[in-house]
Amino acid sequence: MRRGWKMALSGGLRCCRRVLSWVPVLVIVLVVLWSYYAYVFELCLVVYLILYHAIFVFFTWTYWKSIFTLPQQPNQKFHLSYTDKERYENEERPEVQKQMLVDMAKKLPVYTRTGSGAVRFCDRCHLIKPDRCHHCSVCAMCVLKMDHHCPWVNNCIGFSNYKFFLQFLAYSVLYCLYIATTVFSYFIKYWRGELPSVRSKFHVLFLLFVACMFFVSLVILFGYHCWLVSRNKTTLEAFCTPVFTSGPEKNGFNLGFIKNIQQVFGDKKKFWLIPIGSSPGDGHSFPMRSMNESQNPLLANEEPWEDNEDDNQDYPEGSSSLAVETET
Repeated sequence: MRRGWKMALSGGLRCCRRVLSWVPVLVIVLVVLWSYYAYVFELCLVVYLILYHAIFVFFTWTYWKSIFTLPQQPNQKFHLSYTDKERYENEERPEVQKQMLVDMAKKLPVYTRTGSGAVRFCDRCHLIKPDRCHHCSVCAMCVLKMDHHCPWVNNCIGFSNYKFFLQFLAYSVLYCLYIATTVFSYFIKYWRGELPSVRSKFHVLFLLFVACMFFVSLVILFGYHCWLVSRNKTTLEAFCTPVFTSGPEKNGFNLGFIKNIQQVFGDKKKFWLIPIGSSPGDGHSFPMRSMNESQNPLLANEEPWEDNEDDNQDYPEGSSSLAVETET
């Protein structure tokens, strides 16, 4: 009886958590809908409406794709077989378990390790983690090239939707900037008392305040992710340097500025601004700097992205204030 109550309570808490996780998304949707109503129907700035709607369409399209594009999980070959799982769980000696994972990983394109040099294994999903893959405790699954779990889209940002998330940030910044610049002249009229309508006064004042507030926070987050893309890093890799078979290497996936951008947006520039999937690869393996250097020795003489004074700093201060890190 007591066990049944515990299961019912646990199920109820999970249900409440799922419902509450949509609250940030609902807040964003309500703010955007209000801004659309205030801008289009209350102020009715006819001259600006064409460009406004173009930005609004791309803003909502990228937001939708960021929310509803499911995180991609490792395929079946990275999961332990039933026999291997039984052997691993029945083995009590840690050193033998470690060697078993090493033997299994030899058949897979896995080059990153834990801080102690062991094969990265998820004991919840029972799989060997591909490079740049991490377990999200909120989504309760391993996510390929996981960046972070974002409450504002109620989704895990990773290989399958990182391009859409970056585009969403870009169009959000543009959306806020466009509203703020076009409404500013009406704010001056409000300040001089030249707006007769009380409703218009409220919408002008609130539109400008909300647009500026979101613009400041979004431009910081967008700038931080542009910095990450330029160095081919995820948020998790900026906080914790990836470890390879040869040891820690914070520039392990850095291929150069142009190639780093292509790792997110693809080779065809015509798709860079459109929220359609164009990232190369399957998310299970990625080109590494060490391999490029072996193919082209000239790369080995290149200066690293970071200056010497930045060697002890992997990320800008305060850069993760709008992201929730949940990797375990």
